[in-house]
Amino acid sequence: MPMRHDFSENLMSLQSHILLEEAKHPSASGDFTWIVSAISLAAKSISNHVRRARLSGAIGKFGDTNIQGEEQQKLDVIANEALMRCLGTRASVAVLASEEDDEPTILRKGKDGGKYCVLFDPLDGSSNLDTGVGVGTIFSILRNDPNVHSAQATVCQPGVRQVAAGYVLYGSSTIFVITTGNGVALFELDPFIGSFLLVKDQLRVPERNSVYSVNEAYASTFPDGYQRYLAWAHANGYSSRYIGSMVADVHRTLLTGGVFMYPPTKKNPEGKLRYLYEASPMAFIMEQAGGLAYSGDARTLEHQPHKVHERVPVLLGSRGEVEKVREFLR
Repeated sequence: MPMRHDFSENLMSLQSHILLEEAKHPSASGDFTWIVSAISLAAKSISNHVRRARLSGAIGKFGDTNIQGEEQQKLDVIANEALMRCLGTRASVAVLASEEDDEPTILRKGKDGGKYCVLFDPLDGSSNLDTGVGVGTIFSILRNDPNVHSAQATVCQPGVRQVAAGYVLYGSSTIFVITTGNGVALFELDPFIGSFLLVKDQLRVPERNSVYSVNEAYASTFPDGYQRYLAWAHANGYSSRYIGSMVADVHRTLLTGGVFMYPPTKKNPEGKLRYLYEASPMAFIMEQAGGLAYSGDARTLEHQPHKVHERVPVLLGSRGEVEKVREFLR
C-alpha cells in the first residue's frame, strides 16, 4: 500500500513565502525577493553576533555617539555594517537609511535600476544586551521615486506607501516577522539548516487584553489623557509589562494583545521613537494583524515625515485597547 503524505504543513522558508507573494503580481521581477533575502542574511549574522557578544568581547560602548546623540554600542556598529554590506550588493536598492547614520546613503539612481529604499534600525534595544534582554532589527521598504533627487525627500514617505515592513527579534530564538500588505507572517530561524521557517501565517493580534506596556517612570510628565488612562487601568485590574526594547515589547503585544505606548513627555514633546524606521513599520505590521496604531490624533501610517530622523509619539496594539486609551486622550 503506498504511503500517504500530509502536505498541509509543508516546510515553508522565508524566501519561498516571499516568492509566492511576488507570484501574485504578474509584473514582479524578483528584485523584492532579493532584498528580503539580504535582510534575512544580515539577520542571521547579527543573531550570531548577539549570541556570542560576551564571549567575543562585543558587549559595551563603541566610544562614539550617533546622530540621535545616543552612545553607540559595539553591536550597534556591527549590526549596521552587516545590513549595509548585505543590502549594498542588491542591484535594485537605490537608498539605504539607518538610525545610526547622519544621512541616507545613495547607492544608485532610478535610471540605474534603483527601485527601492530600505530603512532600518539595526539593533533596537542594544543598551539591554549586557543583561540578556531580547533586542531586534526593524526595517521598512519603500519604492524609490526616480523623479526625486534628494535622498532625504525620497525616503520621507508616509507609512501607507510602504511596500513591506518587518522586524527580527533576537531572543530565546531568532524570529522574523514581515508584512507585504497581505497579512503578517512569522518565521523562526532553524539554526541546524540555517533557514527561517514559517511558523504562523495571517497572524492576528487579539481584540483585547488587559495589559499595557509603557515606561511609567515618566508618567508624571505624560499628557493628562495618558495619566487618566493609567489611573483607570490601575483601578480595573490591568497588568503592566514593559521590557524597554521596542521589538520585544511590540512582539509580545502582537502575540498576546494589549497596548504599547510611548507618549510625548515634557523632555520629548514630539515623541521619542523615530517615525521612518520604528513607528511606521511597526504600525504597518500591527494594522495588517488587525490592530490599530496612532501618533497623536492621527493614524500613524498617514503621518507625513519631513526629516529622516523625525520622532513621533506611538500608541499601538489591540483594537479594543487602543480605542480605550484614545477615549481618555479625547
